[in-house]
Amino acid sequence: PPMLTVYGLTKCTTCQKAISELAGMGHSVTLLDVRADGISDGVLRAALDQVGAARLLNRGSMTWRGLSEAERAGEPLALLKANPSLMKRPLIINGAKITAGWTKATKTALTA
Repeated sequence: PPMLTVYGLTKCTTCQKAISELAGMGHSVTLLDVRADGISDGVLRAALDQVGAARLLNRGSMTWRGLSEAERAGEPLALLKANPSLMKRPLIINGAKITAGWTKATKTALTA
């Protein structure tokens, strides 16, 4: 399996579970903490293009609930840059393919 880059949060239980399961599938995984390490505009743009803002913005997060209506109406790239924890986690980069969240579909795509 190819080397995977996972953007998430070190303390995020979903990210920890995903990394553990990915390692169990034989993947080599590098975790980049979006708060500590940041995330590039290029990666965010590619994720928005492939995944879409509706899927990439975690509207159920505490961060989202703390935003004003005006902030929520902002441009998705700017929102994610200002609040990296708004991103649906984990964001997994598998070559040119990007997935967001740890779902059955994501697992299936990574085992194929």
